Amino acid sequence: MYLYSRYRLLSQPRMTPESEPRSLYTEGATPQLEENKESSETLKGYQVAKDSDHEFPEGGRAAWATTFGSFLVQLCGFGYTTSFGVYQDFYTQHYLTNETSSAISWIGSLNAFSITAVGLISGLLYDRGYFYHLVIAGSLLQSFCLFMLSLSKPDQYYQIFLAQGLGLGIASGLMYVPSMAVISHHFRRRRTLVMTFAASGSSLGAIIHPIMLNNLLNGRLGFANGVRASAGLVSVLLLIACLCMRTRLDPPMTPANYIAAARKCVRDAPFIFMTAGGFFFQTGFYYPLFFFQLDSIKHGISVNFSFYSLVILNGSNCVARISSGFIAAFIGVPNLIIVATISCGVLILGMIGLSSLASVVVLGIMYGFFAGLYIAMVAPLMATLTPDLSELGARMGICFFIAGFGSLIGTPISGALLTSNYTWWIPALFSGIASVTGSVMYFIMRFVFVRRQIKEKVYCPT
Repeated sequence: MYLYSRYRLLSQPRMTPESEPRSLYTEGATPQLEENKESSETLKGYQVAKDSDHEFPEGGRAAWATTFGSFLVQLCGFGYTTSFGVYQDFYTQHYLTNETSSAISWIGSLNAFSITAVGLISGLLYDRGYFYHLVIAGSLLQSFCLFMLSLSKPDQYYQIFLAQGLGLGIASGLMYVPSMAVISHHFRRRRTLVMTFAASGSSLGAIIHPIMLNNLLNGRLGFANGVRASAGLVSVLLLIACLCMRTRLDPPMTPANYIAAARKCVRDAPFIFMTAGGFFFQTGFYYPLFFFQLDSIKHGISVNFSFYSLVILNGSNCVARISSGFIAAFIGVPNLIIVATISCGVLILGMIGLSSLASVVVLGIMYGFFAGLYIAMVAPLMATLTPDLSELGARMGICFFIAGFGSLIGTPISGALLTSNYTWWIPALFSGIASVTGSVMYFIMRFVFVRRQIKEKVYCPT
């Protein structure tokens, strides 16, 4: 998805001044690359020379403006989606009182699922050169849907479901993949670090939006004007993002074949366990994000403090995303994602004991941190497990789409288990077990992946 430049290198290898191929060799060949080993990387059975550093700006006005635009897209997209806990609380207690917690959760879960599901389509269109069409259409649709949400009437569930659940999800999905992938047009050596910075925009958004929405929806402005104010802020930020982001490279002549990549994925055991791990883990992952604030209020904790429970969680999340790259450099991406998922599962189970202000603070900080590590490591993990990086975009789209079903069904099931009596230990137990199951899948994935690497070194020594 975002290693687009490497894909062009494979599909259109450059020629040396002597017009001789220098970048692609078959597995049985013995190329004279001893002096260039440090500037090359092995992809599957081929030896591929990296692009020269000067071909990527690695900075400059256009590059950093594009990164800032991507940062704003994440702030308004995933940042708004992960703030749904504010809406969950407000709808449950004031605006959709005739609906169950499960029905209300479907709004947020469909929004989260649509971002990853639509990414399957937006990634394909991005590969075909429709970057500007996608980000402009997504920005206009998100602004339109938020203003339509402000016109929704109390206890009119279908109006809110269509505007916030379906519309906002599609809008964010149109922008998510292209806004992250375009960074690879400007950076190669510092690509991971820059992408980590851009992805942290969603964490900052998950801090700003809850503060703003809690004060507007529960203040003098009320729901309609409060959502309009929020829509105005999002519209301005997305306009700035569209003006900042720029492409630099031409689209590939032969985009990745999703069908061929899917066939390979079926025979790739580490990929299968990674996808299964993502599905189970995301079934429980969104439970704290959607119910943490409501859980705090229903346990008698100060309403004013409970309004900032999601801010505490997402502030810790932001710190984790920024520091994740440095931690992964020491313990490895697969190991870090296993630690993060196990910790998240245990902390979700720990929400059974939430009863005091101190427990809200501790659980919020710890869960936010490990959840941030998980989110930051998902894309690098897929890159680690992909033997042919020209298929990375297709594999990410497939994995996100399948694993996204976990986020689609997880919170509605938790809401149904919660019931109108607010029996908090049952959904916490369900979500915690689902998340721990996902971490077990990730552990098996690592075992299979390491075993395969050992076999390749034994049978194909370098």
